Amino acid sequence: MNHQKKIKFASRLEQNSKNYSPEALYDVDACRDFLEQMQKAFGLEALVTDRHGAIVITVGDFAGFEPDVVNAPGIKIRVKGRTVSHVYAKFDKVSASNKEVMEKILSAYIKTLEGYSEKSYLSSEQAVYIDELEEALEQEAYQAKYDEQKDPLTGVLNQTYFGKRIKELTEQEVAPAAVICANINDWKFVNDHYGEEESDRLIVVIADILKKSATAETVIGRVDGDVFHVIIPHEDEFEALEYCRKVQQACADYEDAILAPSVAIGCVFRTNVEESFKDLFSDAEYVMFENKLELKNATGYKERLEKGLFLK
Repeated sequence: MNHQKKIKFASRLEQNSKNYSPEALYDVDACRDFLEQMQKAFGLEALVTDRHGAIVITVGDFAGFEPDVVNAPGIKIRVKGRTVSHVYAKFDKVSASNKEVMEKILSAYIKTLEGYSEKSYLSSEQAVYIDELEEALEQEAYQAKYDEQKDPLTGVLNQTYFGKRIKELTEQEVAPAAVICANINDWKFVNDHYGEEESDRLIVVIADILKKSATAETVIGRVDGDVFHVIIPHEDEFEALEYCRKVQQACADYEDAILAPSVAIGCVFRTNVEESFKDLFSDAEYVMFENKLELKNATGYKERLEKGLFLK
């Protein structure tokens, strides 16, 4: 446990005792039994409250008595320097010869309650703190694994982990599968004219569209600055092409003052387990370049791409 966490725990112990009721700190029934025996044997009367003055135990006659824990707090039971309970004692019915002894017995019992309360408090706080630490460590481990696997800008798989997924899918002999290469059109134009912030935003927009159109099985990786690779296991040709159509339609429908997202897509199919994903991505890239030429030569493409220039 590092120094900062030790300080945090020490501060927690100083503060949290005020949140504990007497019932959570010591055995209230056993306390009541003890006080009742003291009343029967010696005439001691006692009333116990929580830190706010709410009555927890009454032994004897306290009719009409209203505890004032601010101005007349009685005997305080304290944990880590904070009052957690108050004890009001009446010795009216205790004989003069027993009064001093009873005061000492009650004082010793209060110390016993304080010791027991502090142990209960520490045990409870340590248990909660350990649970919180374990949860935090699990979250840190998950986040570390997430950061190791994910592209920090888009949240899709990074190039390294996408390669590992390809290896896993190869070993699992996944076929059929759609193999897709998606390249952002004119990302450099956006970077040159609007800056890194807008070009990054374009990448995120495209990644979000790819993810939104995907199924639960779809594997998406950012394998280069403006290039995404996608594998859709067990997908037939119609469904895969429909995915590509939805992605490009979502790009066309995207409305923004500056960005005009467009992505060229090449889609091929792994029909048997002997086909290499690496070779298939090369084929998909070839198809993607053909699609890129088609898109960039389409009517209105240039005007949509450059619309943000007129805002300057």
